Amino acid sequence: MRIALGSLPAQPGQENEDFAAAASGAAVLLDGAGTAGAETGCTHGVAWFSATLGGLLLSTITAHPARTLAHCLAAAIRAVRALHENDCDLTYRASPTSTVVAARATAGALEYLVLGDSTILLAEKGGATTAVTDRRLDDVGKRLRGPVDTFPTGSPEHAAALAEYRDALTGLRNRPEGFWIAGPDPQAAEHALTGRVPLESLSSVALLSDGATRLVDRFELATWQETVTALDSSGPNELIRRVREVEAGDPVGRRWPRGKAHDDATALHWVLT
Repeated sequence: MRIALGSLPAQPGQENEDFAAAASGAAVLLDGAGTAGAETGCTHGVAWFSATLGGLLLSTITAHPARTLAHCLAAAIRAVRALHENDCDLTYRASPTSTVVAARATAGALEYLVLGDSTILLAEKGGATTAVTDRRLDDVGKRLRGPVDTFPTGSPEHAAALAEYRDALTGLRNRPEGFWIAGPDPQAAEHALTGRVPLESLSSVALLSDGATRLVDRFELATWQETVTALDSSGPNELIRRVREVEAGDPVGRRWPRGKAHDDATALHWVLT
């Protein structure tokens, strides 16, 4: 396997709440849900949560190839909970959470799991491209984020509307009428999107946080196929550079309203040989 990985925090010097890693025949990517300074009840923070959960998940899916990815994710969530439930108050509504993407090559197939609004991009040898994204958070967000998009990104009014929006989202987290994401409850893993694809049909797999997919799903300046082409030719760092270039041209979100002018952006490109 050949892996290329690129990641940038939203701002230079700022903690990156994304995490990505690969082992033989497996890869994971997690995007920690930032709280914008809200009390989480956890002394460790979002970046610790996503990195710890990601490391444990990668270890579990490689050590136990017979277990489903959802089963492995539930086990990893339980393990992280055990690490800090005695020191942190995990009953807080805004306790740390993270999206999860995982892929594992085994028995002639590529297994994948997606929980939350990150993406796995499957590139077939024939040229077709399939993006699997959990859109439940986006569907909920569309009903709630109207006031956020009214104000310039970074303005005091925007910050206040964003705080109210995030508080409303927290109330719908891991509920049937809301969306599902990895947090303190291992049952969230049961609601992940999962699938299997014949390994011989694929040329590459990409795991992408939503900060790295903005060219497609936020700015609509590229297609998924063009994203695969960019990763194949120039790699993850160039994809993220292009995202930052577009963001810089619309710093207050007038053309493309968004919660943050820049977001943590991570892309893991796995070429199957």
